[in-house]
Amino acid sequence: MFTLPEYCAPDFSAPLLQNAPSVRTAPAPADGAAPAGYHATGMYPEYYKVDGVWRLAEKSRMDCVSVLAPDGELRIVEFRNLVQGDSVVLGRTDDGSEGILMHTEGFSAGGKSAEAFAFRTGRSRETAFTRDYDALAGLLRHEKEHGNVVWVLGPACSFDASAKAAMQALIENGYAHGLLAGNALATHDLEGSLLHTALGQDIYTQESRPNGHYHHIDVINAARAAGSIPAFIEQNGIRDGIMHACVAHGVPYVLAGSIRDDGPLPGVYGDVYAAQNAMRELVQQATTVICVATQLHTIATGNMTPSYCVRGGRVRPVYLYCVDVSEFVTNKLRDRGSLSSVPIVANAQDFLCRVAAGLGLPVAEKYDKINR
Repeated sequence: MFTLPEYCAPDFSAPLLQNAPSVRTAPAPADGAAPAGYHATGMYPEYYKVDGVWRLAEKSRMDCVSVLAPDGELRIVEFRNLVQGDSVVLGRTDDGSEGILMHTEGFSAGGKSAEAFAFRTGRSRETAFTRDYDALAGLLRHEKEHGNVVWVLGPACSFDASAKAAMQALIENGYAHGLLAGNALATHDLEGSLLHTALGQDIYTQESRPNGHYHHIDVINAARAAGSIPAFIEQNGIRDGIMHACVAHGVPYVLAGSIRDDGPLPGVYGDVYAAQNAMRELVQQATTVICVATQLHTIATGNMTPSYCVRGGRVRPVYLYCVDVSEFVTNKLRDRGSLSSVPIVANAQDFLCRVAAGLGLPVAEKYDKINR
């Protein structure tokens, strides 16, 4: 049975923290620019001493600045969203000495291995991930009732009939509360639902179909003519797939555009900063984020996902999973500062099907429907 770990707040009675000064601030000199000596945020819980009281910034993300609003709220703001005159927190230390404390041990279970030397302490394609799958199933059952799960999916998740069916089942059964993806994931998912292909290949046999290279752009063109993805789904009688499940069950999705995109589909964000704003809105609601087979989207999402959130007045972890067939991708996310991510080396089809099976979802039935 999954239980959330208890959060252990800092001991503010410690002399250093008790005697620490309140934070200093300076006005932003111009829109989109921070003053000299600004404090850059990280992914862990950060406390700021304001008027003699230590306060937690509840909605954070790394590589931003802290702004003390006129109403006393602590806001974590991207540089591009700074407004001239904003009171920006100053300080280059996070040990409390400047009124800023980064708390990295809030969810630490304590204790270390009795062995100073041990084999296979890293995570790679040789790692046994069975325990991780069991833990993820327990987490998802908890989050279905008490949390918010955001999935970040690459197009590989729609290239296979069973992967599509597995993700559809996860959405339909309440294990997804948001989806972040690009034009390709949605395009090939809709192509598979309408034409049983992805990039012109049969989503079960992987055989190329005659003129199959037209399929994805035919789908994009028809969707643009329909005016929206929901309208395209309705007009073409689509009743399966990832996008259909999101539309049918009211799961919000953000499709962020790329310079490589065909079309793109209607609803895809062409402005990168508008896409980032929309992505962050979903991430701020998330308590678990699962990134599957998409390096760039994974790193982008990881950079805006803190290691914690506050729900119902309680500080709890935000769980971040990075799933990819390449160890390079899982390691790169951690190298970019997302140190709390759980890496799983697996291809998209195997991962999604195994997660769905671990939750007892009827993936086989949905797969049969796709192929009838």
